[in-house]
Amino acid sequence: MLDRTTLRETPEAVREALENRGADDVDLEAVLAADEEWRDLKARGDDLRHQRNEVSSKIGELKQAGEDEAAEEAIERSQSLKTEIEAVETRANELEAELEERLLEFPQLPDESVPVGEDETDNVEHRRWGFDDLRVRPEDVTPHYDLGEELDIIDEARGAKTTGSGFYFLKGDGARLEHALIQFMLDVHREQGYVDVFPPVPVTSESMRGTGQLPKFADDAYRLGGSNEDEYGDDDLWLCPTAEVPVTNMYADEILLKDDLPLKHQAYTPNFRREAGEHGTETRGIVRVHQFNKVELVNFVEPATSVDRLEALLEEAEAVLRRLGLPYRILELCTGDLTFASAKTYDIEVWAPGDDMDDGPEEGGRWLEVSSASNFKAFQARRAGLRYRPERHESAEYLHTLNASGLALPRVMVAVLEYYQNEDGTVTIPEALRPYMDGQEIIEGHEKVGESALGAGERE
Repeated sequence: MLDRTTLRETPEAVREALENRGADDVDLEAVLAADEEWRDLKARGDDLRHQRNEVSSKIGELKQAGEDEAAEEAIERSQSLKTEIEAVETRANELEAELEERLLEFPQLPDESVPVGEDETDNVEHRRWGFDDLRVRPEDVTPHYDLGEELDIIDEARGAKTTGSGFYFLKGDGARLEHALIQFMLDVHREQGYVDVFPPVPVTSESMRGTGQLPKFADDAYRLGGSNEDEYGDDDLWLCPTAEVPVTNMYADEILLKDDLPLKHQAYTPNFRREAGEHGTETRGIVRVHQFNKVELVNFVEPATSVDRLEALLEEAEAVLRRLGLPYRILELCTGDLTFASAKTYDIEVWAPGDDMDDGPEEGGRWLEVSSASNFKAFQARRAGLRYRPERHESAEYLHTLNASGLALPRVMVAVLEYYQNEDGTVTIPEALRPYMDGQEIIEGHEKVGESALGAGERE
């Protein structure tokens, strides 16, 4: 949530920032008008209360002096002022509620260092890693969805049967590879000073508002107890769209101490998203699905350190891909491609060589986003009430929050299966993961089960 003082004192700068973000749905003028009326009413209320105090203080004096008629007039005036004060306060409270609702719809203002642009085509590539010494791959790399079916380690059909499209089973070595990736990521980030937390998966509407998922992204989330068209539901619970939500809200409405910061938490959770804005895309494979595993990195820091911490956070997330030997690139998002709550974001995109896409590198294949490292500054802190005390005797201030995926699992799985694919259709397990798979070096696949595994001539 934006600071109301910023809107009030620098409206032109805010207007320009919103234009750079392409936030056409935000009515800044209405907010400024409501805020001005609210301030006028607050001043009017203070003046009326001052008048009433003066009148009330004279009533006793007038009665004591025997001026009963004047005393009665003062009483009537006091009652009139009270009525007027109540009307002013009622309207001021209505405006306060309106402003709070409107401000929940306001996106974060981009940091001054963010490149101005309209959409993802204006993002800035900073660097690539791993393309100087690419491993030898098959001449025609099989896409992960075909390879997963051939090896019988990814089963989309049975996932759709049990739950619906966008859900899938991992089987055998596919499931083992997923578990290995999760534990490997947790171990890497623990070395970097992260403290593990295992949060609840359902989260409340208040928690979703605290990190900026509500109200803007309600259609992308799974609500428990009813459809998204209803009010948030009897249980007021949502399935976690990212561990950022519960972990950031761990300290909601609390005051941390300077000595506590920086506070670095990591959390593995399953995550659930409807991907409402992406209907009809990525109908095959596990690139865009409704349930996926992810290790999330959440940082709570002093405001003066958040700029440098974002750069360090990016390197901490990158370390996973480097140790896996997977080529990737770093993009700085432009103003028009920033997420709702972010002041500045870097995307990490891993290279998957199985599908030739228009945005792929010279070597073919395509880029898959596996992490967004973002600095939210005080945006989430204001919404969730996250504060710290610079010194024990000083007033509490809003801290800054940052997060990054460290990393999102399905797309890392895709990159492993396609980049480490061999000519014979097997997959070499990256060396960093072998200790987590009992020393296994190759994924050779499994025999399929059931009549569906038989050829047409073998079925009765």
